Amino acid sequence: MKKLVVFLAVLAVIFVGCSKAPVETAAPAAAVEESTMDQLYIEVSALGNLDYFYDHKMGMEMVGKELGVRTEYVGPAEYDMNAMVSAFEQAIAKKPNGLVVVGFEPSLNAIVDKAVEQGIPVVTVDADLPGSKRLAFVGTGNFGAGVAGGHKMASLIGENGKVAIMTKPGQSNLEERIAGYQKALAEYPGIDVVQIADTQSDPVVAAQAASALIQKYPDLAGLACVEGAGGSGAATAVREAGKAGEIKIVAMDRGNEVLEAIGEGIISASVAQQTALMPYYAVQILFNLNNSKVAITSDNKSAGVLGIPAVVDTGAIIVDESNYKYFMR
Repeated sequence: MKKLVVFLAVLAVIFVGCSKAPVETAAPAAAVEESTMDQLYIEVSALGNLDYFYDHKMGMEMVGKELGVRTEYVGPAEYDMNAMVSAFEQAIAKKPNGLVVVGFEPSLNAIVDKAVEQGIPVVTVDADLPGSKRLAFVGTGNFGAGVAGGHKMASLIGENGKVAIMTKPGQSNLEERIAGYQKALAEYPGIDVVQIADTQSDPVVAAQAASALIQKYPDLAGLACVEGAGGSGAATAVREAGKAGEIKIVAMDRGNEVLEAIGEGIISASVAQQTALMPYYAVQILFNLNNSKVAITSDNKSAGVLGIPAVVDTGAIIVDESNYKYFMR
């Protein structure tokens, strides 16, 4: 009995001692949640009416839900840089925790710099603005996407024939894709790139441009499109000319019109970007910049270290009759 009393007394002492040890609670996690749930990240773009930018909006929505932050997508429905700058100004006025921007053209450099100078970090997506003070770029490796499209086109036309490229001039990302196509097609002596046509990122204009190419080059073998509207326009022109299957089309991106045309055999293939990943990872970068202090050095700020990647390549995928159904929305 005496031994039992001693044992219980020792046990009581141990229990009391343990009870004084610090106990971890969920407070730190709750504090983190409270500090981030009101953070706001905004994407500023243009051409919001294009099917392509549905994926940008989807990416912003997905990352907002996953990180528990607020996200917005703003900008004009058309390709209007003045309207986009106006939307950018309104976004800056909201004092967001970060901005995601499609760098359509260098005229946007000044407004990007204005945001950064006001303490708002900016990450460009889809098209870069390397001349600005943006912190990082997330998007397709555009030269590589053009190379992939070029080799696909060469295979489709038997490595021989005339090819025209359809684009919207002046966009750095599209120029890189054209350079990729030219590099790839130059490897085939039997292929001749005869013309680069302007689509103005408008399916109607693209159809007119493709029709003009078909009339100018009766023996045209292929139409290579480096932006979203070109594929739809090329398909319309080829269909109306009664040359479906005869003129091979390699489109860009994964709009339903393009996918349906692949199913019909009008478009042979498309170079699809993983578009939703662009704003998705851009916001992740901005969120980490604001909330996760990665100790690359003993003093990142003094060392000029941001602790974020400078470039993220989201990749591209060839879509054709073998896999197009999986991309349908």
